[in-house]
Amino acid sequence: MDFSLTADQLLIRDAVREVCARFPGRYWRELEANGEYPTQFVTEMTRLGWLSVLIPAEYGGGGQGVTEAGIILEEIHRSGGNANACHAQLYTMGALARHGSEEQKRRYLPALAAGDLRLQAFAITEPDAGSDSTRISTRAERDGEHYVVTGQKTFISRAEQTDLMLLLARTGPPGEADRTAGLSLFLADLREAGGAIETRRIPLMFNYHTYQVFFSGLRVPAGNLIGVEGRGFRQVLDGFNAERCLLASEAIGDGLFFLDRASEYASRREVFGRPIGANQGVAFPLAQARARVEAASLLRFQRGHAHLWRQRVRGRVRHRAQVPRDQAAGDRAGEQQPRAGLPRPARTGPSPLLLTHRPGSASPNATHPRLFCRGWRNHDKPRGERGSRSAAPPHLGGWADGRMARQAVQVAQCLT
Repeated sequence: MDFSLTADQLLIRDAVREVCARFPGRYWRELEANGEYPTQFVTEMTRLGWLSVLIPAEYGGGGQGVTEAGIILEEIHRSGGNANACHAQLYTMGALARHGSEEQKRRYLPALAAGDLRLQAFAITEPDAGSDSTRISTRAERDGEHYVVTGQKTFISRAEQTDLMLLLARTGPPGEADRTAGLSLFLADLREAGGAIETRRIPLMFNYHTYQVFFSGLRVPAGNLIGVEGRGFRQVLDGFNAERCLLASEAIGDGLFFLDRASEYASRREVFGRPIGANQGVAFPLAQARARVEAASLLRFQRGHAHLWRQRVRGRVRHRAQVPRDQAAGDRAGEQQPRAGLPRPARTGPSPLLLTHRPGSASPNATHPRLFCRGWRNHDKPRGERGSRSAAPPHLGGWADGRMARQAVQVAQCLT
C-alpha cells in the first residue's frame, strides 16, 4: 500500500508546523521549569480546530480520521512541543461519537468542537487493578435518575484541566465467562461535582499533569451513561485502539525531532577539517535510527488504515439486521468481490526502504541519510528469486556497506 501523504494531509502538517513555530523551545523549557500547564498552546490549538478533527463534521468537527490526527500529534512533537497536554481531546471522542446517544452527541460534541468544553480526562486506572481494567472496584450505584460513584482512580492525566471526564465504573458483578461484564462508561461533568471529587497531583520527574482522583458520592445523571450499561469495557476499547496509533505518532515525532538535530549538528560540527557526519561511526547510527523511525511510521499508518477499515466493517455489520435476508445471503455468496469503499489492507507489492543521501548534497557522507518508500531491483522479484540479501543495492551509495544493506532489506521485508 502507498502511505504517502495526500495533498490535504500535507496542508494539515504544514499548518500545524506553522502554529508550533510560534511556541519555540524556550516556551516549553519555561513551562518545564515552573511545572505549568501549556494553557496558551492548548487554547490556540483548540481555537484553530486541530483538537476536534476526529469529531464528525455534522457536529462541528473536522470529520477526519486517525491518520490525520496522528499527523497533527507527530508534527507537534517533531517541532519540539508536547502534545501530552491535549492529546486526550482527540482519542476520547471515539467512545462518545460511536456509542453516545444522539442527544448526548448533540449536547456535547458541538461545544467540544468549538472549544467551549474540554474533554481531557479518561478515568480508568486504579491502584489495585493496574493494567487489568477488569479488576477495577470503583462503583456506580443506581439511585433514581442518577448513579452515585464511589472509589479511587490513579494516574488520571489532566484531571484539573478538563470540564468533562470519561469514567469507567462497575455497575454489576463480572460474569463467569466474561470478566468485562458489569463495567459501564459515564461522561461526568466535573463542573457540577462540588466536593464529591478530590484531586491530588502526582509528582513526577518531568512536567506532566497527572493526578490521584477520589470520588465520594459523585452523582452522575443516568442520561450521561454512554451506550449500554454493563458494556462499557467494549466501548472503551474503541478509544484505546485510536490512542495507540496516536501515541505512536507522538513517539515518531520525538524520534524525528532528535534525528533532525543530531543530523544538523553532525553536518555543522567539524573535526580535522571535515564534518563529523562524514565518519561512518556517526553516519551509520543515524542511518539505523532513521530506518527504525521510518519503519515505525509505516507500521503506524498501516495500523491506522486497518483501524479505519475495521470501523467501517463494524458499521456495516451493525446495520446488517436492516438488510433483507435474501440480500444478506447474496452478499455472502459474492464475498469474493471487494466491497466498495472498503479496501482491505494489502500485503502484496513492493514496500521496501531505500536509503539515500540528501538530494543536492555534494557528498553522501556529509549529511544524514534519508529514507523513502520505494522499490528497488532485487526486492521487486518474487521472494524465492531474490539475490543475496548481503549484497548492497546500487542506490545505497558509497557510505553504506553490506551490513547496513542487510539491515535495510530485513526491515523492508518485514513490512511486505
